[in-house]
Amino acid sequence: MLIPLKIDNYINKNFKKELKYLVLLRHETLLKTHYSKMSITPYEGRLLSLISKLVNPKLILEIGTFTGYSTLCLAEGLKKEGKLITIEKNKNWKIISDKYFNLSPFYKKISPLHGDALKIIPNLNIKKIDLVFIDADKKNYSNYFDLVISKMNSGGIILSDNVLWHGKLFNNIENSDKISKYINIYNKKLSQDLRIENIILPIRDGLSLSFVKKNRIELMNIE
Repeated sequence: MLIPLKIDNYINKNFKKELKYLVLLRHETLLKTHYSKMSITPYEGRLLSLISKLVNPKLILEIGTFTGYSTLCLAEGLKKEGKLITIEKNKNWKIISDKYFNLSPFYKKISPLHGDALKIIPNLNIKKIDLVFIDADKKNYSNYFDLVISKMNSGGIILSDNVLWHGKLFNNIENSDKISKYINIYNKKLSQDLRIENIILPIRDGLSLSFVKKNRIELMNIE
């Protein structure tokens, strides 16, 4: 946790609470997996939902489904004819995610894919993504970004979770764990890429928000 407990408790008491199927999904994830901390929190879920509603995307790509909590939150902002593609390498979570996708009002809009995202994304027949959420293996964050940036709509948003990595980035990176080094490289990459404007939100474990600039070629020349 990166903010004082009192502030965190106050925030969690003062936002719109979860939909019933999200409560059930969160509880089942806790009971049936050993990795419930991999799931986003209810507060983060409301943030993802709000960002998605602001973008009102026609196409969302999620890299890292886990049990589907973030998927369902992102789906809340889809256009009526919108679609969400979510990719998960670990098939162990499929039973839970599929169950709650089918319980939600978005079951016809969600397309779950299973396998290696690095191999799947280049073969997806999509060119105009409005919103991307990256929350998979941290060592490949930079690779995922490189795969999706050319497919983004101008004005699109790329969200990346865990970019403050438990506060370990504030220590000596050279003596830190490998994931801290990967995340640090990724954060620097985003800060230097002229195609986007990027900020890091100090929410839970850190969420970066990258805005894909409109008319990117002109903007790059100006800068």
